[in-house]
Amino acid sequence: MQPWTAGPPPRLEIAEGAERVRAFDSAAGRLVEVGPTSGTARMYVCGITPYDATHIGHANTYVAFDLLNRIWHDAGLEVDYVQNVTDVDDPLIERAAATGVDWAELAIEQVELFREDMAALNVLPPRNFVGAVESIPLILDLVEDLRHRGVVYAVEDDHPGDLYLEQAADPEFGSLSHLTPEEALPVFAERGGDPGRVAKKGPLDSLLWLRHRAGDPSWPSAYGDGRPGWHVECAAIALEHLGADFDVQAGGSDLVFPHHEMSASVGRLATGSAFARAYLHSGMVGLDGEKMSKSRGNLVFVSALRRSGVDPMAIRLALLSQHYRDDWEWTSQVLSTAEGRLARWRQAVALRAAVGAGDVLAHLRSALATDLDAPTALAAVDAWASASMATDGTDTTAPTLVARAVDALLGVAL
Repeated sequence: MQPWTAGPPPRLEIAEGAERVRAFDSAAGRLVEVGPTSGTARMYVCGITPYDATHIGHANTYVAFDLLNRIWHDAGLEVDYVQNVTDVDDPLIERAAATGVDWAELAIEQVELFREDMAALNVLPPRNFVGAVESIPLILDLVEDLRHRGVVYAVEDDHPGDLYLEQAADPEFGSLSHLTPEEALPVFAERGGDPGRVAKKGPLDSLLWLRHRAGDPSWPSAYGDGRPGWHVECAAIALEHLGADFDVQAGGSDLVFPHHEMSASVGRLATGSAFARAYLHSGMVGLDGEKMSKSRGNLVFVSALRRSGVDPMAIRLALLSQHYRDDWEWTSQVLSTAEGRLARWRQAVALRAAVGAGDVLAHLRSALATDLDAPTALAAVDAWASASMATDGTDTTAPTLVARAVDALLGVAL
């Protein structure tokens, strides 16, 4: 797949002795340093299942980890960023059947809309934007490798031949979510798992290959025609494009279990190494008192906001006004506040002269290096803009410097 198009962020003067980025690792339960001191940082962010348009909850995740991408770039690192698209899965197939649309056409349509939304929000594109369908040969190779390692088995029941990963083979299973088996079972059932399938060796064993069912798309394999499971898909893509022990696995907090836990388990069993060094998760965005989700239908779509005339930079600022790990509520007030902030910032950088930028750049860098603290970064720009508009400034370079810094680090084009 081709990613969306966006230019590189403006280059700023690299600060001597820049802070290492520290972010909250869900597995460790604390802030840890993420990314190398030099060379290439490697990050995998789980992508969409393209059965509907990009909603604000999606955008919140991709804008959040775009900040990490940007602060790494600012530190002089290369960034190898990989994002998948789950372009074959139950929700996509079910939506296509319900609407009478071909599942593959629905996926193509929604992926294109996602690209448009990400470009509009000024999210830096991944180096590799990879679909599950195009990765089926990789997935099958990984399944075969796991089979040779003795951790794969086929069930024998009403649908014989489905392949599963034996989670008991991984002594580190559970080290990310820290859920007990009793806690994990209902979450697994709620989020697409099948803990009640009695033919499985263990209720938390994850699906690797689903044998063909009537009406389902399928691909040939040595195990019979079928399609891949969700967790092995991301593991195969990440290992192929980033290798084991990459710097950051990221996504929404609803992916901690089962998806990230089980993808990491696949990776460990296949390589004998850690899957990722740190696991970062963004909070959930709510609407009308409930988590915003496709299943509930309580969605605010980025594309709909754009069509209504909302500036994408205001949408981005609305997202950045909340700390990425917080659960929060989308409201019209959040958006209107962001629109007012965007107008003030643009007014300030349009001044011929302003108060000195002073420590604005340093404050931005420090805030983002401390668990991607965008609200604190926004406050630093607010203070400069307010002072510049309240006083006859004399620094003719400050407006340009602030505009470049805001674009490079916050992704807000002024």
